[in-house]
Amino acid sequence: MKILVDRFIKYVKIDTQSDASSNTTPSTEKQWNLALELVDELKRIGLHEVSIDNNSYVMATLPSNIDKKVPTIGFISHFDTTPDFSGTDVNPQIIENYNGKDIVLNAEKNIVLSPDYFEDLLQYKGQTLITTDGTTLLGADDKAGIAEIITAMEYLILHPEIKHGEIKIAFTPDEEIGRGAHKFDVEKFGAKWAYTMDGSQIGELEYENFNAAGAKVKIAGKSVHPGYAKGKMVNAISIASAFLELLPPEETPQNTENKEGFFHVHHIQGGIESAEFELIVRDHDRDNFENRKALLKNITEKLNELYGNCITLELNDQYYNMSEKIKPVFFIVDIAKEAMETLNIKPIIKPIRGGTDGSQLSFMGLPCPNIFAGGHNFHGKYEYVPVQSMVGAVGVIVKICELTAAKPWKYEPSRKS
Repeated sequence: MKILVDRFIKYVKIDTQSDASSNTTPSTEKQWNLALELVDELKRIGLHEVSIDNNSYVMATLPSNIDKKVPTIGFISHFDTTPDFSGTDVNPQIIENYNGKDIVLNAEKNIVLSPDYFEDLLQYKGQTLITTDGTTLLGADDKAGIAEIITAMEYLILHPEIKHGEIKIAFTPDEEIGRGAHKFDVEKFGAKWAYTMDGSQIGELEYENFNAAGAKVKIAGKSVHPGYAKGKMVNAISIASAFLELLPPEETPQNTENKEGFFHVHHIQGGIESAEFELIVRDHDRDNFENRKALLKNITEKLNELYGNCITLELNDQYYNMSEKIKPVFFIVDIAKEAMETLNIKPIIKPIRGGTDGSQLSFMGLPCPNIFAGGHNFHGKYEYVPVQSMVGAVGVIVKICELTAAKPWKYEPSRKS
């Protein structure tokens, strides 16, 4: 446990925020700092074929220690943290034997992590928690996953009596800005399937996620003196407001759950002469997803007819529901489920209300369900991770490797199966 905690704390203290405005990969130079540290550590613990490419994708291999042929599997996590909250000077706090009460993260700023607001805390009474100091995020998303994967590989190396096939691992940049899989070399990785260790609470096992698109709406207005504006002024702000009013008001993140989709406006700016806003479109059902995009196009056409072709819509798909690619090889979910149950961890199989590198990788030919890494309240100062959940994740990784090797494989499943 100490090795795992020390490893995690070392990682979170290295600032790795990504930057969506950058066109490079990785999007920030500081991501290299952790990537290169991981390369050194993988070599140090004895993994083979350790590599880092020009875009900072880290890969390594744990060779098989059995004679029979079994499928090569993989485990993947990302090392960047969200650009939306500070990841600089992370100062983790360790709360041993959590008593189920408020945790004062920062007395000076009166920042408190309370079970009155974050009810999940009560699940971990008596356990050891790692929290922030109230001024930054923690980075359990997804440095917990990295620490768990490396610790599991080290455990397998130190325990050769546990039989396993060839295991591939990879750590990626820029997942938080939706680019984590963009330059991932699936062929080089060489696994038949993999698991992203990027979920939240212990037991999570996910193979469904949103279909996703991003949209930018730009409006060109015309400014004239308001006293003489009749028939002449085109107020871009008013048109933006009219556009947003035509979206279903109940279909927003704060009003939806489970597999319900939404429109989410996350940036808006402008004046009379120009305005623009950005939104994301999400839905688990592919037909509903296409209908949502069609609605944006119809609103644009309607308002352009009304106001004189002053609106442009940029609409781009981002990723799709990986269940399309997972269901034909559902045994890979069953193996993860069996691993959890063997370790007395109750599987929580539910759809992801978001995205994951696993989605893009699945459509690139690497089926990739998502498994818990243990953290809660990602992307903010209230983020925390129970140490026992991280230990559980290490156990699940090891058990998946062991179970996969023990199966009576008669053939190696094709990525296209």
